[in-house]
Formats: sequence, C-alpha cells, structure tokens
Amino acid sequence: MDIHLFKRTISSIIIIFLLLIILNLPNIFFYITLVGLFLICAYEWKKLSNNNFILFLGWLFLLFSIFSTSEIKNLNNNNNLIYFLLVISIGTDIGGYFFGKFIGGPKLTSISPNKTYAGVLGSLILVSIFVFLYFNIFELSVFKENNLTIEYYLLAIFLSFISQLGDLVISFFKRKSGVKDTGNIIPGHGGFLDRVDGMIFVFPIFYLLQFIINF
Repeated sequence: MDIHLFKRTISSIIIIFLLLIILNLPNIFFYITLVGLFLICAYEWKKLSNNNFILFLGWLFLLFSIFSTSEIKNLNNNNNLIYFLLVISIGTDIGGYFFGKFIGGPKLTSISPNKTYAGVLGSLILVSIFVFLYFNIFELSVFKENNLTIEYYLLAIFLSFISQLGDLVISFFKRKSGVKDTGNIIPGHGGFLDRVDGMIFVFPIFYLLQFIINF
C-alpha cells in the first residue's frame, strides 16, 4: 500500500468514526458540526471562485445543502436516513477510487483525469452491495417499508450518480482554478470540500425528492 492510499484509508476510518459519534450525541453537536463544515467549505470554495457571482452561488448552494441535511435528520426519529445517504456517498467514493486506481482503463472526462469508466462501475457495484447489507444485514428502518424494494435500489443508484456528478462539478472548478485539492486539512484527501463534494449534492437532491416521492 502506497503512502497516499494509507493516509486516505486511515483518514476515512477516522472521519466515519467521528461521524458515528457526532450523530449519537445530543442534536446540538450535530448542528455545531454542520455550521463548522459550512464555514470550512465556504472558505475553500472562495479559493475556487473566479468571480463574486460564482462565489455567491456556491455559498448559497452550500447553505441549502446544510439546511437539507438538517431537515433530513428531522424526517424520522433516528439517524437511519442520514446513515442511508452516507452509505451511498461513501460507497460511491470508495468504489470509484479503488476500481479506478487498480483497474484503470479509459478516462471518463478531461475535467478529472483520475476518473475512469471502471471507477463509475465500481461505485455502482459497491453502493449496491452496501445498500443490500444495510437493509438485509443491519435491518435498519429507513422508509415505510424495511425491505429493499426495486424502487429503493434504483433510488440508491440514482443518488450514487448524483454523488459522482458532485465530484465532477468540484473537479471542474478546481481545474479552472489550477489547484489539485481544495485544501490540505485531511491527509490523503485534501480539503473538506474534496471529502464531501458528493455528499453536498446527494443530501439536497434527496431532500427535494421527498416532496415528489412518498418515501
């Protein structure tokens, strides 16, 4: 295992562990974390913005993403819905990284040279496995039905695509700004915006979907 992969793996484990702790503390700690995350990501976004209009739109979107995350937590009486969306986002990131790194193959787009078709497929495969385990092994109640129906599986696949799209959007702005990472606060990942680029799209999209689809 190379040093970059080792740092990325350790950082991911620590972040997931901290998330689990925060989600199980009183809600005030969750909201403080959201505010802190917004401030850090807003600062990192400022470095990627070429003009004030783009800067304002990015901050507005980050605010809506944070608001959506807060509202989703209040949709049910436990954290299972948050866990479900994290499983999709994290599974997408891990699958894309490992399949892209170890299988390689044709590049997906010039926007992000490290993204490959193998990575896209790997994301979908790992998300499928993670979601199956989530419903059938851990048996956590997320929606009105506690079994993995085709509708919920397709929802997970759709949100995985959204997560990958979020990654590409941030990569596009990083490329335009001539930077590799949005920061260096997380070893192996870069900045917080590098870490949550998929999540900040998944949560608001799901929040909007729940007004259309009766979960």
